[in-house]
Amino acid sequence: MRGPSDPVDHVRTTRPHAGESMKDNKIMPGLVVIGLSLVIFVAMLSAFATSHHDVGVMLGAIAAAGFVLGGGWLFIEHQRVRRLEERWYAEHPGAWRQRPNS
Repeated sequence: MRGPSDPVDHVRTTRPHAGESMKDNKIMPGLVVIGLSLVIFVAMLSAFATSHHDVGVMLGAIAAAGFVLGGGWLFIEHQRVRRLEERWYAEHPGAWRQRPNS
């Protein structure tokens, strides 16, 4: 059975990372940043469509930085989950190793 700090479901599924973003709340800031970056990206498109190129470039830079920051956050948190999973398998050598889907 998984502990309170282990986001991987080792017992009830054959796809241990299927619901990783729902079970692990530490990933939410990255998802929020990506969501806000998407809204800013749409605002950038609107600014370019209305010939406000200086505002569009500024919003584009902010959106790009947000996508990189949010994606980096997701990558780092996924690596943390992978490390927790490897530690769990090291502590349970008789457990059947499930192939990750991510």
